Amino acid sequence: MKRLVAVLVVVALALMAVRLWPHAPLREAAGLSSAVYARDGQLLRLSLAADDQYRLWVPLADIDARLPRAVLLYEDRWFYWHPGVNPVALLRAAAGTWSGSYRRGASTISMQLARRLYGIHSQSAGGKLRQVAAALWLEARYGKRDLLEAYLNLAPYGGNIEGVGAASLIYFHKRAAKLTLAETLSLAVIPQNPRKRGGAQTGELQAARAGLAARWTAAYGDAAPAAPLLASTKSLPFLAPHLTDRLLRERHGGEVFSSVDLRAQKTLERIMAQFVDNRRGQGIVNASAILLDQDSAEVRALVGSSDYFSSAIAGQVNGTEAKRSPGSTLKPFIYALALDQGLLHPATILKDMPTAFGPFSPENFDGRFIGPISAQDALVRSRNVPAVALAAKLHNPGLYDFLKSAEVTRLASEQHYGLALALGGGEVTMEELARLYLMLAKRGVLEPLRYQLRDGAAQVHQNAARLLSAEAAFITLDMLRANQRPDTREAATPPVAWKTGTSWGFRDAWTAGVFGRYVLVVWIGNFDGSGNPAFVGIDAAAPLFFRIVDSLRAQGIDKPQPQQALTLAPPAGVTRIEVCSASGELPNALCPERATTWFIPGKSPIRVSDLHRAVTLDAASGLPTCAHGPGTRSEVYEFWPTDMLRLFREAGMPRRQAPKLPDCGAPAASGDDAPAIVAPNRSTTYTVRLSQPVPLALRASAVGAHDTLFWFANGGLIGKGLPAEALAWMPAAPGRVELKVVDQQGRSDSREIDVEFVP
Repeated sequence: MKRLVAVLVVVALALMAVRLWPHAPLREAAGLSSAVYARDGQLLRLSLAADDQYRLWVPLADIDARLPRAVLLYEDRWFYWHPGVNPVALLRAAAGTWSGSYRRGASTISMQLARRLYGIHSQSAGGKLRQVAAALWLEARYGKRDLLEAYLNLAPYGGNIEGVGAASLIYFHKRAAKLTLAETLSLAVIPQNPRKRGGAQTGELQAARAGLAARWTAAYGDAAPAAPLLASTKSLPFLAPHLTDRLLRERHGGEVFSSVDLRAQKTLERIMAQFVDNRRGQGIVNASAILLDQDSAEVRALVGSSDYFSSAIAGQVNGTEAKRSPGSTLKPFIYALALDQGLLHPATILKDMPTAFGPFSPENFDGRFIGPISAQDALVRSRNVPAVALAAKLHNPGLYDFLKSAEVTRLASEQHYGLALALGGGEVTMEELARLYLMLAKRGVLEPLRYQLRDGAAQVHQNAARLLSAEAAFITLDMLRANQRPDTREAATPPVAWKTGTSWGFRDAWTAGVFGRYVLVVWIGNFDGSGNPAFVGIDAAAPLFFRIVDSLRAQGIDKPQPQQALTLAPPAGVTRIEVCSASGELPNALCPERATTWFIPGKSPIRVSDLHRAVTLDAASGLPTCAHGPGTRSEVYEFWPTDMLRLFREAGMPRRQAPKLPDCGAPAASGDDAPAIVAPNRSTTYTVRLSQPVPLALRASAVGAHDTLFWFANGGLIGKGLPAEALAWMPAAPGRVELKVVDQQGRSDSREIDVEFVP
């Protein structure tokens, strides 16, 4: 007895050692397919495994509990009681085979799994013995649930279909967890009849299924419904192809639950196909679009090209991942940074005038300059010079550093782009651009885009970074909402904050915007980079953008959400103030026209406007006088700087010039009347070609048009002139130069530039 106990202990320890010894999971026994689902669980795509089989591994817990019971009832009722081999069944099968009366299989679930895993041919006696040994070996190493799970995922289901995960999707278009009783009974009998699932032998499969149904009713009391029809394997869906391509690149085997809203996806595809068909005569043959949910940062729809199956446009290329010039779609972020750095508020007056920024002289898309313009109008009307001038003033961060912080990849050096970056001189992907506009909608917080469903709010907001203040992001979007629709020439209702872009050479037409709960970006162009005069943001991309917006709203897909109210409601850090319409500054008592604008206390520039001033005139001569009382009258003048007066003249809106005031012994004029250097630009490198030297033009503005201005370079006088005149100056040597302008009252302005000489 002691020896027997010792032997049993040794055997038990050996079996325990075998079970505990590390071994590969059965899941790794074969290559796997990937199944990609929409957010509602509908199958988008099922890929083939590396061996061209449809094989999707599904954990036992994710399979309808009736299916394993039905399989065991049909194939191996003693599965949980035998060690991998059923001796009674083996003896009965052997007796029947050797007597010649019948051939009967005796393979347990474990034996069938062993044959599949090790490629055993069990038709011969030797093969059967190897199968038995392999089954015992599997039972020693793995638990019963592991073996049952592996069998259900590797059993043959006809053709190149293996496992219940793939079979349930292909035959019934649903996951294994969603099967009905009738469907589970049908799937349970197919592995023993994999070649009889259709065609002339369907009757045998149905007979097997009917027999199992009777046994099920006897065992569990449930009446089994009639057998359902098996779907054709040729009817597998192939939806959202560019997005599923991306997910399948990142995932090798298993189930992927994407963030795609299938209704929104089909809407984007349908509208885009119709638009391209209608505009084909203009050479518009391709487009891309991406739709994001503001709250979760999930990609709800993605169309990488207008026709995935068209080789003529390289349709399988995903345009949302391609680097393209963004045109003017980056301008909102220049204004947002300027708001945060206290350079402006929406009513600040900017200058749209011919301006040279070193060697860079930007022009507007329409080839015209419109003079003084408010910051909001400059953004909405996409004026280039004000945007470049603002970009030149940005610091910590500038636009380049901001884009780096926003994780825009593969940027060249900042010197490579210069100020042209403000007008689309760099390249971004549609995903990167959409993420930037999502950041505006999320009040300045940058989050990664999500292509898969996540669990838990904490995961939704991980890896977030604040790049703009909530106030600057809100005001920027509010300015963009004033942009008029291309079809009605009125601001959209409900509101849409949107911006267009057109790249150099008409290679890319963009529209990006925020509406309701969504962020939408569309692109029109050619993947080979060829240009087309029809590729203009406002004429090509904007109509497509609004057709998508209107269609989503008409279908009720854009339902109001809490995030929408958050986007439209101003944050606590902004307020409305009254400004003088002409100057964009706080109105003094003489300002005749006033307006309200958004203002960030502590950041936005603030000063009382002194544009409108009362001048005492002699009643007889009409000239300014120091006297007051009888024989005099008061008249209000606008005291514009000289450069602004020139802008008004060039824009066809000349202003009456204020008279030169007499010296009445009054206190010195305010420092706000000091001259201001207009050119050259601050912190800019100017190149002088010695073979063909061209002088630099020095220009300053001043309130007094007749005041003499004195110019100095590194402390030395280099010339003098009137504010309306440009002074030509040739640097004497390369290096850093401090330029200074001083008026007759001693008020001054200065800036530094760098000068380099080349042959």
